[in-house]
Amino acid sequence: MNDLPFGFSPSSGDDGDGDDGKKPGDFDPNQLGQMLSQLGQMLSGMGAGMGSGGTGEPVNYEVATSLARQQIGKHSPVSQGELSAITDSVRLAEVWIDNVTTLPAGVTTTEAWTSVDWLEKTLPVWKSLCNPVAEQIAGSWSTNLPDEAKQFAGPMMGMVSQMGSMAFGTQLGQGLGQLAKEVLTSTEIGLPLAPTGTAVLLPEAIGTFSDGLEQPSQEILVFLAAREAAHVRLFSHVPWLRQRLLATVEEYARGISIDFSGIQDAAAGIDPATLLSDPSKLEELMAGGTAFEPKTTPQQQHALTRLETLLALIEGWVETVVSQALSDRIPSVGALTETMRRRRATGGPAEETFATLIGLELRPRKLREAADLWRKLLEASDLVTRDGVWAHPDLVPDADDLDHPAAFVDRVIGGGSHAFDDPMAQLEKTIADEARKREEGNGDGGDTSPTT
Repeated sequence: MNDLPFGFSPSSGDDGDGDDGKKPGDFDPNQLGQMLSQLGQMLSGMGAGMGSGGTGEPVNYEVATSLARQQIGKHSPVSQGELSAITDSVRLAEVWIDNVTTLPAGVTTTEAWTSVDWLEKTLPVWKSLCNPVAEQIAGSWSTNLPDEAKQFAGPMMGMVSQMGSMAFGTQLGQGLGQLAKEVLTSTEIGLPLAPTGTAVLLPEAIGTFSDGLEQPSQEILVFLAAREAAHVRLFSHVPWLRQRLLATVEEYARGISIDFSGIQDAAAGIDPATLLSDPSKLEELMAGGTAFEPKTTPQQQHALTRLETLLALIEGWVETVVSQALSDRIPSVGALTETMRRRRATGGPAEETFATLIGLELRPRKLREAADLWRKLLEASDLVTRDGVWAHPDLVPDADDLDHPAAFVDRVIGGGSHAFDDPMAQLEKTIADEARKREEGNGDGGDTSPTT
């Protein structure tokens, strides 16, 4: 993958012995000393151009916020008229959505944000997403570096950590600055970035978005308000959903490993004097991508697949609910739905954000499959059965179910809708069945290890 800052280049440990006679992985104090010396010279002039970096956090959020604000530039304040129109649209959308889902209304507060508001008010969530990845990389320095290298490096390691923090802050700032100018609602990327129960629309970005469409601006506003209301409703009444998303990112982070060759290549050939006189060169170095490209392990790929599937299920459910709620009321709902799909397909804010953060490419094909699965389940059953799938994480479809929606629907319907009436009872029954199978296996002299 390209353009991925949260990691380092793939290991070259499988290349065999080099010309110098050293085996792969041998520690060379001279090379490490040269590398750390170069990094130290680079870091000595960072304060004036890129912020202090002394926050102690794995990501330099001072740098991130500063760069994002620069990228946002001028922005228009929210008028009272814009806030009133957004509030009325959300209230109307909530009434219509009530008829097409069993989940109760989730919006308790409606707000209109500027791009700067979005940056400042969503930063806590971005910290919870980015810190696990950055902390794992920072921890790799202390856990994976040979003891001899640790003793040789000494206090220079603090400078290396500072460089990593600044690199992450630079990449995050660039991504958030672009996203803040384009995002239309607080949930557009699939994550609950606003406080619980708060629906947020960004009128300036919506105005720019509407200018390129043929549909009436009022219909566009109500359509986006309905999408936001549906997202908020889902996140408000599915308590495990938010934590599952964040936990999957953390699972991915735990698999990250560090490779010194990428850092050494990054430091080689750099003129510290140039960096001191032109801080933009440092920014260019941090954003280069080749030195900070992570290696994806099979475990990480499994985590990414689960995250991609969950995000697709959220988007697919919202799409079907909004389409059903608005189809008889807003003539342009079909065209607007396809517009949002194309926005994803052409690399919109959501895709760029996840590609920057964790290397996830949220494929539009998965979104279509998820929406198709929710529609087929509703056609074969009812609202109670469809929305009951969200009652417990063990009930939601997986990646295979998206590829074979008919089999998932048959499994749900075949088990009867009562299977979703009490998900905890169903889970207890599953655990009991597995325990009984283990006991039977023990009696036959079979494997006594627990089933995973």
